Amino acid sequence: MPTVAPLDLDGHCLAAVFLDNVPHFALADGAVHRLDNGHKTAQANDGLLAAFHDAANDRLITSGEDGKVFSVTAGGNVGELASAGKKWITSVAAGPQGAIAYATGKTAFVRFADGKTREFAHPRSVEGLAFSPKGMRFGVARYNGATLHFPAAEGKPVELEWAGAHTGITFSPDGAFLVTTMQENALHGWKLADGKHMRMTGYPGKVKSLSWSVKGKWLASSGAPAAIVWPFSGKDGPMGKAPLELGTRGNAMVTSVACHPSQDVVAVGYDDGMVMAVRFADAREVLLRRPGKGAITSMMWDKEERRVAFGSAAGDCGVIDISA
Repeated sequence: MPTVAPLDLDGHCLAAVFLDNVPHFALADGAVHRLDNGHKTAQANDGLLAAFHDAANDRLITSGEDGKVFSVTAGGNVGELASAGKKWITSVAAGPQGAIAYATGKTAFVRFADGKTREFAHPRSVEGLAFSPKGMRFGVARYNGATLHFPAAEGKPVELEWAGAHTGITFSPDGAFLVTTMQENALHGWKLADGKHMRMTGYPGKVKSLSWSVKGKWLASSGAPAAIVWPFSGKDGPMGKAPLELGTRGNAMVTSVACHPSQDVVAVGYDDGMVMAVRFADAREVLLRRPGKGAITSMMWDKEERRVAFGSAAGDCGVIDISA
């Protein structure tokens, strides 16, 4: 039976991540707590709005109401990367070669590793940011679609149109597909080679959490009483195919998903604080954590694939050891 090391904090947890294999928990007040031979704390933003795990550089990128972007590395080292005056920085992402993107209002910025920054204006507010895993390009989720920019080169952006409010954005690990979360209960996707649309609908709630499986063959999502897992192994992605429905519970909604680093398994967090691991092949379930306080908002596996860090909307955080 898995064991849970709890960390009872006060506030909404935006990100539960491992940095140098140490669990870190970023809360809405900007404090970043860690379990590193005891409970320790560092302060990032004054009011945290967004956090992104930069796996390539083993750091957490945070942004907030204080108009600043910080890098948090293991041991609670906090460094300022960018500032936008008194404007709220509502989304952030990390990309190749140490670049980061951040957004305030209708403007997205890309800051390169050398400190140079480029600005990208949009007609409507920027809701989400993501870098492509291939080449230096990044995507912006916006009203009525998404925009693709090439920040290191001149030239016009690529506009991907689809009616409605797009709130979040992710590229598939091979860079072939772009998927957005929407204000309505749906996902929308584009096959980037030809611009073909992919509609992923039927959710009873909003999709707030997405996770790609190893090699990007599957995309797990929240927003239903099960983890909805779409197949992306074919050249047209999930079109014409039914998703897997894993970890179905009649009385709870899935609020967070985190795919395993090397196996077709997903950790599923629910609105009552419960966490399960479910295997894609046969839908076999293992209970990782009983219900607790608050909806699960963030989860991450460690590099050794034996621990899962989790955080909730009520600050009910901790680490599950599945090897116990």
